[in-house]
Amino acid sequence: MRTNASFGEAVTGAALSLRGSKLRSFLTLLGIILATTTLIAVMSVIDGMNVYVAQNVSSMGADGFKVRRIIMMGMWDPKKYMEMDRRNPQLSKEEFDFLRANSKLVEEVGMSVNRMVSIHFGKEHRDNVQLEGATANQGVLSDIEPAEGRFISDLEDQQRAMVAVIGNDLKDQFFANANPIGKSIIVEGRPFEVIGVAKAKGSVFGNSRDNFLMIPAESYFKIYGPRSGIGYDLKAADQTVLQQAQDEVRVLLRAYRHLHPKDDDTFGMVSSDSLVNTWNQLTGAIAATAVGVVSVFMVVGGVVIMNIMLAVVTERTREIGIRKSVGARRSDILNQFLVESSMLSATGGVIGILIAWGISILVKALTPVPMHIPISAVIVGVTLSAAVGLFFGIYPARRAAGLDPIEALRMER
Repeated sequence: MRTNASFGEAVTGAALSLRGSKLRSFLTLLGIILATTTLIAVMSVIDGMNVYVAQNVSSMGADGFKVRRIIMMGMWDPKKYMEMDRRNPQLSKEEFDFLRANSKLVEEVGMSVNRMVSIHFGKEHRDNVQLEGATANQGVLSDIEPAEGRFISDLEDQQRAMVAVIGNDLKDQFFANANPIGKSIIVEGRPFEVIGVAKAKGSVFGNSRDNFLMIPAESYFKIYGPRSGIGYDLKAADQTVLQQAQDEVRVLLRAYRHLHPKDDDTFGMVSSDSLVNTWNQLTGAIAATAVGVVSVFMVVGGVVIMNIMLAVVTERTREIGIRKSVGARRSDILNQFLVESSMLSATGGVIGILIAWGISILVKALTPVPMHIPISAVIVGVTLSAAVGLFFGIYPARRAAGLDPIEALRMER
C-alpha cells in the first residue's frame, strides 16, 4: 500500500509541476517533440508505401514474374544503366515464341508493349494515354479485369482485330452517360471498337492507373512494328516452382542469345519476392537514417531534461529536506523525480504523435504520397520518449534522493 501511495503521490506531484511551469516544460520538450514527430512521420510514409508495394506485388501474383530488357533493382546507378542499355538487345517476338514453345515450368507466357498516344471520340480528345498491345492472356497475368464487356481473345489477337479494352478514365470522359461497348474510338487516326472497360484501379502518387487503352499485341505490331519496348509477363506452373521456372526461362533466353557461361545476362528478370526484398532493403536504409536523426534529437532532448531536472532539484532542496524530516524515504524522493522526468518526456512524445498525425492528414489531403500511422509507431514513440526521460532523469533523481535533510533544510528559499 505504501508503494502504491508513494507512486500515486509522485504522479500527482509531477503533473502539478508540469502544469505549474508550462512554458519551461514546452521548451524542455522541443527535442523530444521533434524526435517523435520525425519518427512517426517516417514510419507513416514507410507503412503507406508498404501498402502500395503490396498492392502492386499482388498484381504480379505470388507465382508471377516479368522479363524486361532492363531492370534496375535497388539504388539508381547511372553507370550500370548505361552499361545495360549498351549491352542488352531488345526483347523480340521470336524470343517470345521460343519461350512459349519450350518452357515446361511456366503455365502462362504473355507479351506486352506500350507507348503514349492521343485518343479522340467525337469532339472529345485526350492526350498522353498509355496504349498497350497485349496478348490475350494478359488479363490472367495482371490485375486488369473487365468491369463491363470482356477481354481480348486469342482469335482477335491472331487476326489483328481493331478492338480495345479501355481504362476507367477514358470511360468517364468519353462515355459518362452512355454504354461504351460497341462504340468506336479513334487512336491516332485509326478506329478501334470498344469491347470492354477495365475495373478502376485508382491512382498512385497522383498518377492515374486507369488512363490506358489495351489492344491485341498483333494489332499493335501491325501499326507500329515489333521494334522495341517488348516485355514478357510469366506465371509459373505453381508457386513452389517459381524459382525453377525463372531459372528455366533464364537458361532458355541465354541459349537463344548464344551467351557463354561467363557472360552476364542481357535481360532483366523480377518477381514479387525480389521486389519485396528490394523494397525491404530500401525501407531499411530509410529507417536507419531516421533512427540516426531521431537518436540525435532524443539525446539532445534528454540532456535538456536532465539539466532542467537538476535545476528543479536545486529549487526544491528545502522541500526535499522537509519531506525527509517527516519520514519520506530515499526511494520516495527517487520515485518522485523519476516519474516527473518520465512524464515530462512522455508528454513530449504524445505532442509529437499529435503533430505527426496532423502532418499525415495534411499530406494525404494535399499530396499523392500515401501515409498511414501504424499503432506500433505510436507505441514506440511514447515508450521511447518515456524511456529517454527515465534514463536522463536518473542522475537528478539520485542527487535529490541523496541530499542530507539537515543541510537541505538550511537551504534558503
